[in-house]
Amino acid sequence: MDNLKNYRLQKKYTCKIMAEKLGVSKPFYWQIENKKRRLSYEMAVKIANIFKTKPDKIFYEEFKNKEK
Repeated sequence: MDNLKNYRLQKKYTCKIMAEKLGVSKPFYWQIENKKRRLSYEMAVKIANIFKTKPDKIFYEEFKNKEK
């Protein structure tokens, strides 16, 4: 999820910081960011809330490109 990684790096957050904010393990978060784990809607909303945006802003372009 390149867009997700970009958001994280803009905030200067590590994977560990994101995992702590989400209440998950670092490997769990890393798997989401690196497309090794499916992203649930609930997790997408939690992640978007951390960045004070909507899930579509972070994840929609990638989803749209995947459908093609």
